[in-house]
Amino acid sequence: MTASQLAEPVQTDNPAGIGLTADAAIKVKGLLEQEGRDDLRLRVAVQPGGCSGLRYQLFFDERSLDGDKVSTYDGFEVVVDRMSVPYLTGATIDFADRIDAQGFTIDNPNAQGSCACGDSFH
Repeated sequence: MTASQLAEPVQTDNPAGIGLTADAAIKVKGLLEQEGRDDLRLRVAVQPGGCSGLRYQLFFDERSLDGDKVSTYDGFEVVVDRMSVPYLTGATIDFADRIDAQGFTIDNPNAQGSCACGDSFH
């Protein structure tokens, strides 16, 4: 059984409509602690590109953009810009650190299909 099956991250508010598994929340919190800054938030965005039309972007950002939707977790925030919210509502971010898979993944019920490499969707 994985940590994501054992405990859910403490999410206090979710207007961005995106969820994180416990594994992803632990990883994000750890990465933010490594940065040593308290002004950064995890920004999740959808941008044109990739072989299927749209691609995900995850990065730490200190900016606040007009129309941002912010989901609050215990110790950090997840931000989604207003243009990306419709594409990401209901999506779940997970983190894997196994021999067969490593890194963040996004399970998105809004994606109609994805490319073979998993970097983009439509």
